[in-house]
Amino acid sequence: MIDPTVRRADPADDLTPLTELEQEARAALVGQRGGDRWLAEHPTVAGDWPTRCLSADVWVGVIDGVVIGYLVADLGDDLVVRVDQVWVTPEARELGFGDELLAAAIASARERGAVAVEGQALPGDRHTKNLYERAGIVARLITTFRWL
Repeated sequence: MIDPTVRRADPADDLTPLTELEQEARAALVGQRGGDRWLAEHPTVAGDWPTRCLSADVWVGVIDGVVIGYLVADLGDDLVVRVDQVWVTPEARELGFGDELLAAAIASARERGAVAVEGQALPGDRHTKNLYERAGIVARLITTFRWL
């Protein structure tokens, strides 16, 4: 049994794994319902992870020193923490890393006075929807879209 290890991202040491995992996550969205639109609205962080780590809470999940997942959360002026990105590489899923990443982000947000948490899941993305539901985060709005 593996105990999920989660820690804050280190902008220097975690630059390469964060960049690689983000590429993996974005590639998984191509062709999914809503994926192309999400990708267009969320620019790649890529080599700018040090700046992103300063402007948001960035957490990583680690197995034997290897980063296998990450979560990015922003605390807004309205005191709502918004999960911008969450990804665990498929080979490390079902081990509790997504839950621990989300729990760390929520705990950090509470310490800073957050009053709510929200995230996004694409239609059909059962993994992310289940992750949010296990944490008690439920849908409050469904946004529809069609290219003209």
